[in-house]
Amino acid sequence: FGICTMMVTLPGLPMLGHGQVEGLAEKYGMEYRRAYWDETPDDYLVERHEREIFPLLHRRYLFAEVENFLLYDFGALEGYVNEDVFAYSNRAGGERALVLYHNRFATARGWVKTSVAYALKTESGDERPLVRKTLGEGLDLHDAPNYFCIFRDHITGLEYIRHSQELWDKGLYVELGAYKCQVFADWREVEDNEWHQYAHLTAYLNGRGVPSIEEALREVFLQPVHYPFKELVNAGAFQWLMDHRLVEPAGELAPDVMADFEGRVQRLVREIRQFAADSSEQGPAPTAVDVADLVQEIRRKLEACLQLPILASRFPLAGVNEYRVAVEFLQAHVDDDPSAWGSLLAWLFTHDLGKVIAEDDYEQQSRSWLDEWLLGKLVAGTLQDMGLDERAAWWAVGLIKILISHRGWHELAAPEEQRAYHILLSWLQDSEVQQFLQVNRYRGVLWFNHESFDQLLKWVLTVAAVEISADPELSPDQVAHEILACYEIAQKLQEAEAASEYQVVELMEASRG
Repeated sequence: FGICTMMVTLPGLPMLGHGQVEGLAEKYGMEYRRAYWDETPDDYLVERHEREIFPLLHRRYLFAEVENFLLYDFGALEGYVNEDVFAYSNRAGGERALVLYHNRFATARGWVKTSVAYALKTESGDERPLVRKTLGEGLDLHDAPNYFCIFRDHITGLEYIRHSQELWDKGLYVELGAYKCQVFADWREVEDNEWHQYAHLTAYLNGRGVPSIEEALREVFLQPVHYPFKELVNAGAFQWLMDHRLVEPAGELAPDVMADFEGRVQRLVREIRQFAADSSEQGPAPTAVDVADLVQEIRRKLEACLQLPILASRFPLAGVNEYRVAVEFLQAHVDDDPSAWGSLLAWLFTHDLGKVIAEDDYEQQSRSWLDEWLLGKLVAGTLQDMGLDERAAWWAVGLIKILISHRGWHELAAPEEQRAYHILLSWLQDSEVQQFLQVNRYRGVLWFNHESFDQLLKWVLTVAAVEISADPELSPDQVAHEILACYEIAQKLQEAEAASEYQVVELMEASRG
């Protein structure tokens, strides 16, 4: 594949032999009427050609000409030129590419700095002096202290950043394993700003590649928020809280655990308040919640989460069997599942953060920070550390966004007999809910997914129970009755689902009662 990569990235016409992509072994001349061997294409080879080789063939205009082609010496760290490494660059218009291939079973480390000497044509044509160019010249880069190069490795998909002046003065440091190849393309130069963000990012990455330089730049910028957030939202902390949840009615929450997490929440809230003030000329709105009050509110909800297993004993409702069923229903899907507890705690530590800015419509601010401040990415990483695969972790992040956006769903003002319908309507008007429920149109009918709908009902009921039981203004009897009222709504929606045959319109009609 390294040799094939060279073939399609060197000037001239690349020619592939019949059967090369498919991995066929029989060789025969043009005089043969047919192949004698019955061979099956190698699917892995075909897929790898499609991934690594074909995209380069689609960009032949970048490699085909010789006007800007340069071949470079590969200077080994020991001081000699490693002839086993091929390194060359080319340009077409504003696009650039640098290709490296190590043609030996060994490891090569060194610098690509200066081109091989080549004859320069003169007007007279008699004298042809030999000249060399630096990598910076070959790639047509700025030789200035405030410019940085961003480029992507075609093979791995990772992006790198280097100081443009360093590429002029020192070249590019490269490490290549046995028969490894790198195609650096999609070069672009950026000028650093007054805060020297690209310089800080270059020093922070120290040569490492990342999926996206722009996202990495945001992460560096967001470190004042990310540090305290990761101190609070991580697999170890979540497992610790899960291990300290109450499972016996006579038990008590460990004071040292609660004090420790209260301190972590306080540090996060203060950093968010300061960061938001620095990022906005207006600063927090007059209606922003006081830091101490917000910390205490989150602590009360954390205590409510950790006491979910003993909810019925904390808030009894004698003689009402449906209340016992309601409590068992909302407890069933968290139980001893670490990933479920991870999702619940991630919701807990993110849904109220918008109150740092303003108490009005804070839910949308909390929700937006999951994307704008990359908090959703940190949550997904935590959930993966707790056992979920990448897809399931991001599915859980999508659910958390919905739970944040629709906080207080049970407080929706509507006639009692129509509450379930209006609540469902408010959910289905949200595109993220539609996506979560996998709403799709088939043969003119809108359908939804049964399992996703059931998961949504369980989670909205669970977070409602947490918020209700954490409300200091409600008596134990009021808490029990409000949780029961929420369960009755969920039950009506379950009955509507059973009658809907998983059709959205039928679900709406059935919920209407």
